[in-house]
Amino acid sequence: MASDMIPPAAAPDFLKRAGWHDAEILPLAGDASFRRYFRVVAPNRRAVLMDAPAPHEDPRPFLAVAEHLIGLGFAAPRTLAADLDHGLVLLEDFGDARMREVIDAAPEAEMRIYADTVDLLARLHGHPAADLPPYDEDQYLREVDLLTEWFAPAVGLTVDAAGYRAAWSAALAPLVHDWSVTVLRDYHAENIMLIEGRDGVDGLGLLDFQDALAGHPAYDLVSMLQDARRDVPEAIEAAMLSRYIEAAKPAAGFVDAYWLLGAQRNAKIVGIFTRLWKRDGKPRYLSYLPRVWAYLERDLAQPALAPVRAWFDANIPADKRGGATIA
Repeated sequence: MASDMIPPAAAPDFLKRAGWHDAEILPLAGDASFRRYFRVVAPNRRAVLMDAPAPHEDPRPFLAVAEHLIGLGFAAPRTLAADLDHGLVLLEDFGDARMREVIDAAPEAEMRIYADTVDLLARLHGHPAADLPPYDEDQYLREVDLLTEWFAPAVGLTVDAAGYRAAWSAALAPLVHDWSVTVLRDYHAENIMLIEGRDGVDGLGLLDFQDALAGHPAYDLVSMLQDARRDVPEAIEAAMLSRYIEAAKPAAGFVDAYWLLGAQRNAKIVGIFTRLWKRDGKPRYLSYLPRVWAYLERDLAQPALAPVRAWFDANIPADKRGGATIA
């Protein structure tokens, strides 16, 4: 077993206290953060162990958002036991049918499954936001700064960072006070489980929402439809954007907000994935950069992105985009 998937030392005692003394702990997954996940298997039952070690992680936000989602009738993992001092949480296990792999194995189901994920967002956005910090201008700008802080140096560029911020501030101005819905912030095909025996929206198990904020309804939609980890056909993106608008009846300007937040998210991801390589020793994230840049280029072509597009044209040469030259 790789050293980063060895169960934490406190896990056996935690499981014993939780009534799982007879369980085996198996590696399940890590992610781009310091969190790790293990499957806990006992006779006739199983669960998922989240290891969210301090000081890097705090499971409390995850538990609070899960409680909110469950209260609204969505399938978030129920908490079976928790030791917050050690960052250990035992969670309901949604199984192994992750959206990405299900679609890879059955491409004919792609449109239907994406429709379910869009219907879930429309239903969620029919409720007021949870009690969460706002997704405000400062947060947007901190995130897009990751591109100038990490990607630009990695490709040998010195860029106009102040102009970059100013361009984003101008573009984002129409959105910065729209904090109307719960934004899960990492809503994509690797964070959705298809729960056996349940159909439609009720069959979608939600994961990885500990960073949720109160923000604009377009953010999670573009997160799903411009997925950094898998290609989403443009025809599906267009159909699902129309489906959401028909179901949720968002305010005027939603389509512009969709492309704007797509650009914001993709610029952030370019920076994050570069940082995961440079700082955290995770080079596999570089393989996603060409896809993310392709989304970003489409976003920047929209009229709402004119000030940001002008900055990119002046500061990031075409041969430096796409991520192919970063390594």
